[in-house]
Amino acid sequence: MATPQTPYDAVLHAARDVTRLDCALDAEILGTALLGSVYAIAEDDRERAVREFVGGFLAATSRRRSAAATTIRLVFATLVPEAEGAGRVKPGAHAPSWATRLGRVRLTGAYAYGDVYGDQTSYLATFAYDDETGGPEHAVVALIDHNIGIAKDVFVGGPADRILDQVRQMCADDELTWFRTEDPARLRQEVARHLAVTDALGDLPDEGSLATDRALFGARLALLPAPVGVPAAPAPVEPPSPAERTELIRAFLASPEAVRHGLDRVDGDDLASLHFCLSLLLDHSASFPDADPLRWSPAVAGLFLLDWVHRRAVLDMDDAAMLPRVLRAWATWTARRRGLPAAAVTQTDSAIEEMIPEFARLYSTGERRSPATAAVAQLMADGVDPNDPEALDAWIEANRQRLGDDNA
Repeated sequence: MATPQTPYDAVLHAARDVTRLDCALDAEILGTALLGSVYAIAEDDRERAVREFVGGFLAATSRRRSAAATTIRLVFATLVPEAEGAGRVKPGAHAPSWATRLGRVRLTGAYAYGDVYGDQTSYLATFAYDDETGGPEHAVVALIDHNIGIAKDVFVGGPADRILDQVRQMCADDELTWFRTEDPARLRQEVARHLAVTDALGDLPDEGSLATDRALFGARLALLPAPVGVPAAPAPVEPPSPAERTELIRAFLASPEAVRHGLDRVDGDDLASLHFCLSLLLDHSASFPDADPLRWSPAVAGLFLLDWVHRRAVLDMDDAAMLPRVLRAWATWTARRRGLPAAAVTQTDSAIEEMIPEFARLYSTGERRSPATAAVAQLMADGVDPNDPEALDAWIEANRQRLGDDNA
């Protein structure tokens, strides 16, 4: 067989057996998988890239009359109805019996579940075809990661009742998770907001079915009620003002958690380290899309202790000795303020304790320092006062070649 000459020819070849599928859902799953490669390789605005590809495909294949060609055209037009020419696509003369059922589904349930820390929320909606020839009831799921502010994964699968039962059971068995029914319009609002960020990413998350299921997930999401008049979800927490930071620190230092870790008795040089460490915790929280300084979890603690602080801060030995101690006390205090279960407090504290050896290793090697942080660390090690312009200029001139090599 001749090698396909265009991407459109390659798609037609991959879809050559579409008419042999058992139902509309199987065809939609095939179609979304084929469009997944377009979504995955797009450099920006991935949703637009898929839409333009489908428009181009429909134009390029408008004269194809085979049953497979006319059927996959209908599948694509159903999945991406905003594509140019999609509204003019009709079933072919030899279309499968299920062709008229493509996309004709109704919502049967909407739910949300997640972890008590607030790291992630999953939104789940179930759909059934108007006619059983369309296929089985199925579920679509979106995983929202609040630490990075994106839809990290989407999934389409079935049977819907089995997936829903598994989720309910998982949440019932784990006190660190929650489950609830969800307003469909709110579900659409929250997922669409985060999915728009994902669509604009230069690099997609590595694992999961985000690319392969994106088109079908989007088609189902569009069937949910528009969020007109629906109360908006709580707005992301803004970073605290300087006055609010001061009040948080004051409340923390007066807390039983600070007392338990001996932070109420810190004085002298250690007091400066204590306040520097607290400022780092607040600065790290402010770096998140939801900048809540009280939201700490094993995952957030790991991002802070094993990555962010090494890239963004220069610690001396006193700071490095103080930081894990302050983090443990702060995380325990914030968990109590948020009313998290005791198991969540224990899990976070244990996770931080287990991270301390790796934190110490990263501090000693400096391997995760950014070039700027590494330069400041070297400057301080050389005894140069960063607030002395003449000394700073002299140090930069003396180290110009090495600094240039570090940034190469």
